[in-house]
Amino acid sequence: MKKNIIAMNASIMIGLGSLLAVPSVHAESISDLEKQKESIQEKRSGVESNISDTEKKIDNLQDKKMTAEEQIDAIEAKIAESDKKIDAKNAEITQTKKEIEALKKEIEVLKERIAKRNEVLKERALSFQETGGDVNYLEVLFGSSSFGDLVDRVGAVATIAEADRGILKQHELDKKDLEEKQNAVETKLASLEVAKVELLEIQKQQKQQKQEKDALVKKLKQQTKKHEDEKMGLEEEKANLSAQEKAIKSAISLEHQRLAELEAARKKAAAEAKKRAEQEAAQAAKAAKAAQAAQAAKAASQASQSKQQSSAGSSAKSSSAPAASHSSASVSSVPAVSSGTFTRPSAGYVSSTMGERWNKQHAGIDIAASGTVPVVAAADGIVSRSYFSSSYGNVVFVTHSISGQQWTTVYAHLSSRQVSEGAVVAKGQQVGIMGNTGHSFGQHLHFELHKGAWNYSKSNAVNPLNYIPN
Repeated sequence: MKKNIIAMNASIMIGLGSLLAVPSVHAESISDLEKQKESIQEKRSGVESNISDTEKKIDNLQDKKMTAEEQIDAIEAKIAESDKKIDAKNAEITQTKKEIEALKKEIEVLKERIAKRNEVLKERALSFQETGGDVNYLEVLFGSSSFGDLVDRVGAVATIAEADRGILKQHELDKKDLEEKQNAVETKLASLEVAKVELLEIQKQQKQQKQEKDALVKKLKQQTKKHEDEKMGLEEEKANLSAQEKAIKSAISLEHQRLAELEAARKKAAAEAKKRAEQEAAQAAKAAKAAQAAQAAKAASQASQSKQQSSAGSSAKSSSAPAASHSSASVSSVPAVSSGTFTRPSAGYVSSTMGERWNKQHAGIDIAASGTVPVVAAADGIVSRSYFSSSYGNVVFVTHSISGQQWTTVYAHLSSRQVSEGAVVAKGQQVGIMGNTGHSFGQHLHFELHKGAWNYSKSNAVNPLNYIPN
């Protein structure tokens, strides 16, 4: 009886174990999941710090660009001012050249005067040479016929001498005036030409400064664009880490739920087994007591027969056990689910492997096929992200926890997605249809496998062909 009760309890517990089995994420323990969650939180914190640093860099570059643009505006204003000054100098030079042309005419007049005076002076000099200078004047004086005539001749001689001195003096003044005017206009013109050259040199330097500032602004814009792209990548990485953290929390909750249900079922099975054992023990005691009473009542009349019946009498007992049936259902999908850790995510041929491609790192493999091709989860896990990306197109991220190790699979360029964020998926369960969305050329599945969390640099990516059936 006791052995039968124990066997019954064992069969009940085995049955409950099979009934209470729930989809798991292959975590060896809640502790493993907690460690993975903490690791993701640390990475997310680091990414947030990187985003903050990148934003500071962008702000700094923007400030530098604004400063450079303000400097360019100031330089352009100086260039415009230089243009005005150069135009003014050009106008002065033009005016001075006109003055020079007018002065040239005056010089021609002066030259004529000087030439005429030179002729007069030559005649005077010739007369002096022929008469011996003062002798001519004495002859004039001594040749007078009377005293009155002498006085007249003396006055005439004085007048002529004074006129000669005046001619010489005017001649010197005209020559000096001519030289001064020539020097003045030539100095003025030279000064204007020097000032113009200086202004042109200043303007040349200003234009050079503007070119340098333009080049700086262009460089700052390029650097800003680079950091903005980096920030976008980091923000996407942050979003993926947040989604993965959420998926790990969901896995922890599911594991707690599974353990709680298992414990509740164990307690319920133990209580039911105890109750059933007590009922069977009571029934057995009651039956034993009734049998003893009936045997005592008949002991006297059956004394002689009991000896004969004791050797021939026998009792037979029969027992029956319920039959158990086991049925299994296999899930048919394309491709068939393999027995390894990861299964192939879709049918088709590998059109591109992992590695260098188009001067960039191709972080996964491409599987191509035509028609309507189902895409399935490579392993049990939780959908951490399901959205449309400008590069990935329709994409699904699945977080897996296998033997304490976190993995992330990516299914990109889907024509449609069949699962949403937070969904628990089983290995081989359909997550979408192969397509050609996002940055894609022709229908194919872009499949990535990351040993750890997905990040912007894809440093955790491993070659899927080393883990899935070929």
